[in-house]
Amino acid sequence: MSADLPGLFDDQEPPPVSRASQTGPRPLADRLRPRALGEVIGQDHLLGPAGTLTGMLARGTLPSLILWGPPGVGKTTIARLLAEAAGLAFQPLSAVFSGVADLKRAFDEARTRRRNGRGTLLFVDEIHRFNRAQQDGFLPVVEDGTVTLVGATTENPSFALNGALLSRCQVLVLKRLDDAALDALLARAESAEDRALPLTLEARAALRAMADGDGRYLLNMAEQLLAVPPGGDPLDPAALAALLARRAALYDKDREEHFNLISALHKSMRGSDPDAALYWFARMLTGGEDPRYIARRLTRFAAEDVGMADPRALPLAVVAWETYERLGSPEGELALAQLVVHLATAPKSNAVYAAFGAAMRAAKETGSLMPPQNILNAPTKLMRELGYGEGYEYDHDAEAGFSGANYWPDGIDRQRFYRPTDRGAEAAVAERMAQWDALRARKARKR
Repeated sequence: MSADLPGLFDDQEPPPVSRASQTGPRPLADRLRPRALGEVIGQDHLLGPAGTLTGMLARGTLPSLILWGPPGVGKTTIARLLAEAAGLAFQPLSAVFSGVADLKRAFDEARTRRRNGRGTLLFVDEIHRFNRAQQDGFLPVVEDGTVTLVGATTENPSFALNGALLSRCQVLVLKRLDDAALDALLARAESAEDRALPLTLEARAALRAMADGDGRYLLNMAEQLLAVPPGGDPLDPAALAALLARRAALYDKDREEHFNLISALHKSMRGSDPDAALYWFARMLTGGEDPRYIARRLTRFAAEDVGMADPRALPLAVVAWETYERLGSPEGELALAQLVVHLATAPKSNAVYAAFGAAMRAAKETGSLMPPQNILNAPTKLMRELGYGEGYEYDHDAEAGFSGANYWPDGIDRQRFYRPTDRGAEAAVAERMAQWDALRARKARKR
């Protein structure tokens, strides 16, 4: 298969020179750009048989548009192919690099084409970066048909664009590429290069997750993988992460005693031994450790190891820290000693710490999924028309102040990250959560 087969990618249109005149290697993402609208991946709601843009082109009526979507989903490519399909001259501008003079030149060129019987599709990338006055400059040429404006933005048009300009354009929402679309894109890259990616099935899934719905980023990573010499074993997820991830900065380990003693203090408090904790606290002070550093670590311990089992621990840590700041040494050190004893003797729970870690892992795995529309605010007409806030249930009006509504994004089942213990104040939290689970289950049965 030819290396010039179409694929996706975009967001910065290349200079208007012929492909034949270009020399040197071209990035994989550039070589896999679609050559027809039907080859664009992941936007069937716009370009499928019943898609919005498909219908516009069939009717021969292409209005000015705002393409709103995340990076790497085909906004520039779609605009370029729309111009071809509609028989319009494609004139690209970037709001990052263009000013008033560039806009005036583009409008003048469009007027010349119009006098010669040809229309212009003026594509403005990052259109939200133009200020309000510059955006107003588009109004006359859009209204009189000098140009068909297609603007691309990653920002919410309701907030990023003038109301006057927005009223003259139709907003089309592009979706982040789902797992199936990303896999199809990888298959397209493999066909173009006549070589399979050197990945296990698990690593291939991890690669798609790393792309977070961005097709261009996926192809850039795939290009790095295709540069790996053939013949070796397929990469597993760990090897993939080692190849593509950036190196983390290393800590300075010259002061080993510093870390040994803070570790001993932490583990003594976690093990509920206030005497050992006081000893290590004193050792750190006599060794010349900054009490502010200790106060910071104690505050972290209050959140990580005591948590909801004693909700007083965290504010007490902040108060002890503030007391030290007001009194200084040595008087303020007594407040820190009192905090050490309180933390060591408090009931312990790392349930919030564990829940936060699980939530962070889930957030990284699922990427940029939108909240469900029922819990999105809808301060603008456009957002209301898109269904934002529809079906929201106000919990204060519900029985027991609990609606049991869904707050999870589409495509994710409800998950349990926080699992309270039966220790200290957290036992009461566990009881409330069990009651809410029962109410939620009861509501589900009524549906």
